Amino acid sequence: MIKRFATLGALLWLVAAAAVAEQQGIDALLQAAIAKDHRTSAYVARDKFRHPGETLSFFGVKPDMTVVEIWPGGGWYTEILAPYLRDKGQLYAAHFPVQTEVAFFKRFRQRFVDKLGAVPEVYDRVVISEFHPPSAVSAGPQAAADRVLTFRNVHNWMKAGYAPEAFKTFASLLKPGGILGVVEHRAKPGTSEADMIESGYVTEAYVIELAQAAGLVLDGRAEINANVKDTANHPAGVWSLPPSLRLKEQGRDKYLAIGESDRMTLRFRKP
Repeated sequence: MIKRFATLGALLWLVAAAAVAEQQGIDALLQAAIAKDHRTSAYVARDKFRHPGETLSFFGVKPDMTVVEIWPGGGWYTEILAPYLRDKGQLYAAHFPVQTEVAFFKRFRQRFVDKLGAVPEVYDRVVISEFHPPSAVSAGPQAAADRVLTFRNVHNWMKAGYAPEAFKTFASLLKPGGILGVVEHRAKPGTSEADMIESGYVTEAYVIELAQAAGLVLDGRAEINANVKDTANHPAGVWSLPPSLRLKEQGRDKYLAIGESDRMTLRFRKP
């Protein structure tokens, strides 16, 4: 009897979750991928700041698409995209380059490879590729991607000096009509390029300029990942805020109260 009621309770929860997802424009398969128990608990705790269902829906990601995720890092979005695309689509996880002397690149790429290898029933069909414009490595097949997605990375390419080349690569990966989805920490209008690199916050105008220079067209913008509490002005830049909390105990309660950064969510289309 207890098992019967537990099963009924789970069914009712799924029905309620599906109803909420439908109201938010999130399809049931995406909602199921977000709810899967393979996800890292610390990552799940960030859903309230990163809004994965709403964000991926805004980017128009569908389960039968070819998607290239650029620099997936620890796999926050990969944990959702992999099961969502597994049966009908294809996910390319374009991580750091294999041939590199950068210890950070080597360490994080290997962690990612190990992570995916540990749960083959979720990640066995993910293609781990590379993204590093100076090395001319392949992130995926040319002009074949329905979607290219990147989350909180533009400032890194600015610092490395190849942000324009990065966006040109995205355009080359997309098929005509394909979409580039960008989420990035948002700087105040008029912020200098030097301050953007230093703080990790980038202006919307600069991201749009990079995309348009690569031949892409602004197709939509959303406030899904906005955070009005964030002033974008902190001693250690965006890394003052969670999840980094680089200043450790200094101002910790204040930064936790702010939450994760204010972010732009932009959609670009390849003509």
